[in-house]
Amino acid sequence: QVQLVESGGGLVQPGGSLRLSCAASGSIFGIGVMGWYRQAPGNERELVATITTGGSTNYADSVTGRFTISRDNAKNTVYLQMNSLKPEDTAVYYCTAKRALTQTTYWGQGTQVTVSS
Repeated sequence: QVQLVESGGGLVQPGGSLRLSCAASGSIFGIGVMGWYRQAPGNERELVATITTGGSTNYADSVTGRFTISRDNAKNTVYLQMNSLKPEDTAVYYCTAKRALTQTTYWGQGTQVTVSS
């Protein structure tokens, strides 16, 4: 099993910034792609960004140019730097990690991000 613990969520004004962190522990051997998803009330969960072990990234169109995903493989941690936040970015943000061999995806418990004045 893989445990993912997110931190860094909170309340921020429009135009502000937040940095989310997600630390992986447990049976982390073979973990490949890590990423972030989000779910706003009444909406389906959606992809925000992903990153491979080699550092290749992929972003949703809605966050491109504002959010940056990164990872520290030595610390088994993935980050999401969120700038120029908008009210529509308000959601619960979930960290994910996928085991390459089995394609099993693990999920964190989520962290709330609220963008409001």
